[in-house]
Order: sequence, then structure tokens, then C-alpha cells
Amino acid sequence: MSLLREAERCVANQKAHATLNAFITPLRRSAQWLERVKDADIRNEQGTCKSKVDGRLISLKDNICTRDLPTTCASGILDKFTSPFNATVVEQLENAGAIVAGKTNLDEFGMGSHSIYSRFGSVKNLRQCQDGGLSAGGSSGGSAIAVATNQCYVALGTDTGGSVRLPAAYTGTVGFKPSYGLISRWGVVAYANSLDTVGILGRDISSVRDVFTIVNKHDPRDPTNISSTSRSRILTRLNTHDSVSRLTSSPLRIGVPVEYNISELAPSVRYAWALSLAHLKQQGHSIRPVSLPATKLALSAYYVLAPAEASSNLAKYDGVRYGTRAEGPDSDDRLGRYLYGNTREMLGSEVKRRILLGTFSLSAGAIDNYFIQAQRVRRLIQQDFNAVFTAEHPIASLSGFDAQHKTEEANVDVIVCPTAPSSPPSLSDLLDAHAVDSPLDAYMNDVFTVPASLAGLPAVSVPVKAACDAQDAKEANLAGIQIIGQYGDDELVLKLGELLEGKELAGSSV
Repeated sequence: MSLLREAERCVANQKAHATLNAFITPLRRSAQWLERVKDADIRNEQGTCKSKVDGRLISLKDNICTRDLPTTCASGILDKFTSPFNATVVEQLENAGAIVAGKTNLDEFGMGSHSIYSRFGSVKNLRQCQDGGLSAGGSSGGSAIAVATNQCYVALGTDTGGSVRLPAAYTGTVGFKPSYGLISRWGVVAYANSLDTVGILGRDISSVRDVFTIVNKHDPRDPTNISSTSRSRILTRLNTHDSVSRLTSSPLRIGVPVEYNISELAPSVRYAWALSLAHLKQQGHSIRPVSLPATKLALSAYYVLAPAEASSNLAKYDGVRYGTRAEGPDSDDRLGRYLYGNTREMLGSEVKRRILLGTFSLSAGAIDNYFIQAQRVRRLIQQDFNAVFTAEHPIASLSGFDAQHKTEEANVDVIVCPTAPSSPPSLSDLLDAHAVDSPLDAYMNDVFTVPASLAGLPAVSVPVKAACDAQDAKEANLAGIQIIGQYGDDELVLKLGELLEGKELAGSSV
């Protein structure tokens, strides 16, 4: 298929699937991008393509700044905001010949697990249940649906605590969160600086790798982007004999964290996990149980640290410097005359909830008991991962604690576990004003994705279909399986993902 026909099909699918609400700003038919695709077709015929994404349509989550399209973060407070510059990742992709396919829907400022907290309405999953539509996951739900329904070639999202991997698991796509700091965050609207990572969603590992190769470069404008020196250290480790053999012929040692086998794990997900491990064992890889004891504290630590950073980052939204300003005076008696009170009423309920939570945990009376303790837990989680991986962290010296807890029996190359504890819930249950579930119940969806985010490790979610038993008929048979690697082992994680992606596995009851 020519690049022009592929692009036209994507645009047609954006119109056909408009009711899924994947896009805030879809791609409009124009002579400018059509000419760019035609030029890419010519280069393709001549064998002079700029890259593997030359002439392809790539959609962007609407918290990634673009000069030519609005950047709303799905929030009323940025309703009229258009960035004066492109994010670094946008520049890199456009220089490689890619074409922005539009801006996708999300939870406001990336805060949510189901893409329902958007000023533009909820994102709907193509998959259905008896009660209607299912959750598309969040916060990058729009990007995941755009990929799943062929509205673009690949989509960029952001992953703070699982916001790329969870939607991938719910939509049957591949969602990749690289090692923290590999991809530039310059021009990405911040939620939690120490956790935010630009992620990639695609229909397969190959397309994800095509984009990752382009954006995995040092950017001096981003202070959280790892330096050229650190990248050289990572490459030095990856070029050792042991590391090279893992990517070629040697069987891998795959870790199975016992703490992830929780009682809340849906039978269909547990079944898919077991079949995936059995399939990898048949490929010659060994399966080893490992312990990550700090895992049980990860979710609590994350929902202290991330809101704390968010409360600081969102303090600048006052409608004065940029963004939308409310009509009339800054405040009134109804709001207690708080400065910028009327303008900040444009923020949604979940954003307000997290700002309040973060502000409290940073307050003088609570910072020691919450924020500082959560930072300590984060370090314990990093130590847990360092203790079980064979490879050492390439840019962090091995502490005495880590060395003490490294055991030969636990040394593994990667960890394989579920991405989400259950199948996607129905939108009607999530949006029901009288539902008994609290926001804390929605936070539980991140229980398997948050640990890798806190440790800054690469992780990919790949779709796996498992033939379920009759008693599991109510459960969807599509599950996301997550692969986590040591820092810098991004290619190893993708390689193992290729062994599982799209597999239809069957076996006896587990």
C-alpha cells in the first residue's frame, strides 16, 4: 500500500470512528500534508526515505506542545492555548518525515486511569460489553484508541504511573515506556517531573521501535534528559559479551514477582499470565520466582509523590501568563476571595483532588510523614529491582544494600507480569454518579505499572489472547502482559515483547 493510500485510510478512519472520541483535534484534509506524503512516496520509490516513519501519520497526546495545533491538556483552563514552539519529540519526528495526525484525548493533565476526566468527554473503547462501552484506559486512552482503530500509524503518549501501558492493555495494542530520561520531555506539559516519560503506542513492536530509534536522543534543553556521557556508559554495558548474547542467542532468565499474584487479580488475567510464562519456557527461557517486597508500598508512595509534584507544576495556571482567564473579578465571596479562584474553577474534579492531596503532603505539618517517607519507599523499590536483576544499573553506583541483597538464585534478565489486574471496566460504572466505588478504587488499576515508573525502568505492555475456561466466560480473553527490564535494557524488553505480542495461547486450567 502506498503511503498516500495509508494516510487517506487513517483520515477516513478518524471520521468513521469519531464517536469513540479519540481525538481532540483531528487531522484536517489539506494540501500541505498531502504534498508531504506524496513527496515521501517518491522518496520511498527511489530508496531515499528519511526514516522508517517518513510519510507516516503519527498522533500526539494533547499534552505535547505543537506550534500548528492547540495544546489543551483536555482542560478548560488551556482552552485557548496554542504553543509558540514544537516539543522536541515533534521536531524529531517531523525531521524524520513523519506527519502529525492530530492531538488525542486524555484525562485532564494526564491525571486518571480511564480517560474519563476530559473537558471534551470520555474516550470510548472499540471493545464492548453487555452494559455498553468499556474503558479505554488512561490517561493516554485517546492515543491507544487511535492506534487500535487505524486512525494513525503510531501514537505518542505520556506515562507517569502507567498511562501508556494501561490503555495498551485495555485496547489490545503495544504500549512502551522507555527508561526515564532517554526521550526528551522538553515541550511536554509537566504533571510529575521525576516520573513523566514520553511513551509510544503502536500495533506491533516493530512500529514502536521505529519511533523509539528516532526520539531516543540527547536534548540539552531538557534537564531531566540523560547526558551524552551517560548514554555512552549505557552503550558500553550493552556492548559487553553477556549483554550482546542476551539479545542474540542466549536463553533469558525471566523473573516472576510473587507479590504481583494478588487476590484481586482477575482469573482471565492470571490465566493469560500463566500461559505467557509457559510459552516463554517452551522457547527455551527459564522462569524464576523473585521477591519485590516494597511493591506493596508502591501505589501509596506514588499517590503521594505524583500529586505533590503536580500541585507545584499546576500552580502557574492562573490565566494571567497564559491559558484561559475567567470573566469578571479574580475571586468572589462564594470562593472565599481566593486569588485566581474563578479561573481555577475551570480545573476538573480529579485535578483539584490531586492538587489538594499534593499540597497537603508538602505542607509543613505533613511533609515528613508523607512526602519524605514516600521518597524513602521509592528508594526501596529501586533497590528491590536492582537486587533481582543480573545487570547492574548503568548510571547509578551499586549501593551496599543492593549488593548485600543480590543473590544468585534471584538474578534475572527481565520481569514478566500482568499490566492491569483486570479487564477494562464499563464506562457506565465509572461514570455513574451513584456508584459505590471511590476514586481510590480507580487508582488500584495502576498497581502493576507504578513500580517500574518509580524506579524509572523500561517496560512494555503487549496484548496476549488466552483461551479461557467456561467458568471465565464473563471475563475478556484479551490481556496485557508487561515486561520490565533493568535501566537501559529497552531493546531487550522490546525483543522479549516480540515473542508474546498478539499470541493466541491455549492450555489446561492453571
